[in-house]
Order: sequence, then structure tokens, then C-alpha cells
Amino acid sequence: MREIVSIHIGQAGIQIGNACWELYCLEHGISPDGTLGANVSIPGSTPATFFAETGSGKYVPRTVIVDLEETVVDEVRTGRYKDLFHPESLISHREDASNNYARGHYTIGKELIDPVMERIRKVTDNCNGLQGFFIFHSFGGGTGSGLGALLLERIGMDYGKKCKLDFAVYPAPKVATSVVEPYNSVLTTHATMDQADCTFMVDNEAIYDICRDKLGVERPNYSNLNRVIAQVVSSVTLSLRFAGSLNVDMNEFQTNLVPFPRIHFPLISYAPILSKGKAMHEQSSVSEITMACFDRSNQMVNCEPRLGKYMACCLLYRGDVIPKEATAAIAHAKSKSSIQFVDWCPTGFKVGINAQRASVVPDSEVAASNRSVCMLSNTTSISSAWTRLDEKFDLMYAKRAFVHWYVGEGMEEGEFSEAREDLAALEKDYQEVSADNTEENDEY
Repeated sequence: MREIVSIHIGQAGIQIGNACWELYCLEHGISPDGTLGANVSIPGSTPATFFAETGSGKYVPRTVIVDLEETVVDEVRTGRYKDLFHPESLISHREDASNNYARGHYTIGKELIDPVMERIRKVTDNCNGLQGFFIFHSFGGGTGSGLGALLLERIGMDYGKKCKLDFAVYPAPKVATSVVEPYNSVLTTHATMDQADCTFMVDNEAIYDICRDKLGVERPNYSNLNRVIAQVVSSVTLSLRFAGSLNVDMNEFQTNLVPFPRIHFPLISYAPILSKGKAMHEQSSVSEITMACFDRSNQMVNCEPRLGKYMACCLLYRGDVIPKEATAAIAHAKSKSSIQFVDWCPTGFKVGINAQRASVVPDSEVAASNRSVCMLSNTTSISSAWTRLDEKFDLMYAKRAFVHWYVGEGMEEGEFSEAREDLAALEKDYQEVSADNTEENDEY
């Protein structure tokens, strides 16, 4: 079996995890207490990649949930799914990271890292053929950024070549949860640059817009946001959990989406995202949902894809889709002048098709649809997200504002400039890959 271990770090990572496990259970017919529902037979369902089955027939998530303070983990311990998780997989500490990367990485995080790694070891020992790790965290929070980076480093040391896919909540352009988000984000991006194989980013503002404009939720809360994110995560992991006609393995994301090791931040789009009111009157064709993925309003990060070039695209279809329709939809997309590929990667499409339709939790605003698609695309337009972040970092760092909080936790001030230089290099990497090869070709 090709098992995957999910690690949820900090408030954002854990709350996204709650929405994901709720959806996985629904898709596989698993009750909140981990038992398989009576007379449940779901064709192609292979929950063993994400769930371990006990001798008594109970399904337990292959996961570790960790936070530096107790509040969010306690919500899991007392919530609807409290009997689903192994109690030892829920790890919390007494002191939080106070939105400080250095506390999460150097001081408080250091106290917790060994018990967390020991728990991860126990979960992985229970796997026959560990495929890799999914890590969920935020870039902006102290625990998500600091402990997230420390965990990725330690997993890299202990598990070497195992695949590490990272789901990260990126700071929204206008909505900030803390003043020091730019510092934490730049520091963690630098620290994990060589650790994560592929980092899928979502920004809260883009999801807010989806909830408001597409689902008609006037004032979206984190629960609304996380259920949209869970649909995306479900689509990305679907072919690892269900047999399909064209499946995409975990390592294939990396192989197909990452042309150069540092350019590993794909943009995610998802369609259709419909409210229950609209869904009754709309039936989207394969071509329509495919084209919708190239539309900014269906993206999980606020950036303008038309200003960039695509290096690779992975289209993950689910539900009522046949390969012929998918091929025609892609040919149609390629013919559009607004969708530009870099000249050194002219084909650029990887396709996955799975017959398992999207499920929705009963009280969700998202409507179920017969067919849907999740697009993972490596595009140079995502570099604008780094540019925005770097500008905010520079404004604060020019005055050395808040730096003493980090240095006070044992961090070297040089780490700030080192991390900032790394992100400047990343911006330059994106510029270079989008430059056409024509000038180089003229020299030969």
C-alpha cells in the first residue's frame, strides 16, 4: 500500500485538516467514530492510503496534529470527530508562538519537536510502503511558519527522499492577521525552499472572494473558507484514495509540475464552485469547467495569470468525464491567445480522470456537481505574490521594526537579510524562466 501521512501544524493547518478529514470520511463512508457505515460499498474506494485500519475494523487517520498552544487542538479533542483520531496524534503545548517565527522555530518549537517526530515515527512504522507526507500550515503564523519549517527540516533528515507536499496559507494581499506576517512568510519560505518538493499556496482573500461572489456568503468565516479548501485538497488527493481510469501518483505532481527545483509553487484553480441555489439551474460541460480554471475568479491565490506564462498544467477531472471530452477541452484551451506557455515547454498538460464525483458535507454552501476539475498550474504569474510580500517585508525591515522580538528568541539578525536575498533570487528565477529562448537561439 502506498500510504501518506498528513501533518497539520498551527491553527490554520489544523482547521483546514478538520474540514479535510470531515470530507474524506464522507467520501469513504466512514462515520465520525471511525467505523465504516452499515452496507457502505463505494466502488474504487481505497481509504488505506490515508487511514489505518485497526483489528476491530476502525479507521484511524494517518495523521499528526500539532500546535504550540492547546485551544485549537482541544477543539479537535472535544469535537464531533474526537473518536476518529488517535489521542496520541493530537499534540499541544502550554505556550503559543505569539505570531513569532523564531519562537516556533527556535525556542518553544524546539521543546516540542522530539515528541512530534516520535509520534510521526510511530505513524510511519504502521505503513507498509510510505509514499510521503502532506504538510498543512500557514506562512504568516508563528507556529505554522516556525514549527512548520523545523518539522520539514527534521522530516527531510529522517525520511530523506520521501515526497513532501506542502499546503500553505499565504498572507492575503489586503487581509492580515498579524503585523509581522511578511517576516514570518519570508523566513519560512527561505527555510523550506530546499525541503518541500511542491508547495500549493492558498490565500484567504482569494477564498473570501470565492465565498462571497460564487457562494453568496456575505460574511465568510474560517469554516466557509476551509470547506472550499477541503474540496481542492480532496481533488488533489483523490487519485491516491480511489481507483481511476487515469490516476495521478503523488510523485507525479512533482515530476509534471516542477521544471526546476526552486520553481515549485503551483497555482490551484477549481471549477465549478456553485452555490446550492445556482447549481439547480446550471450544468457545466467539460469544456466550460476547463476554461473556468484559467479564469482568475476560480484561483486560490490572487494573481493575474494572463500576465504570466504557463510552464506546466495538471488537470484533475472527477465525476462524469471521459478522456475524449478532456482532450477536446484542452485543445480548445490551447487555442486561446490569452493562455500562453513558455516556449521551451509547448505541450505542458498532464491529465487525471476519476469517476468519483465530488461529495459535499450536508451543511456546506458548496453544491455537489456531476463533474468538476482541479487545475494545478506552474505559472510565472505567481511571482507577483512574492513581489507583494517582499515589498511589505522591505517597508518594515528598513526601519528594523519588530526585529528585536525575533533576535530576543535567539535568532541571528543576519537570517532576515539572508532570507530576503533568497526571495529576491526566487523572483529573478521566475523572470528568467519566462524569458523566451529566442535570444539564446540566435547565438548558435
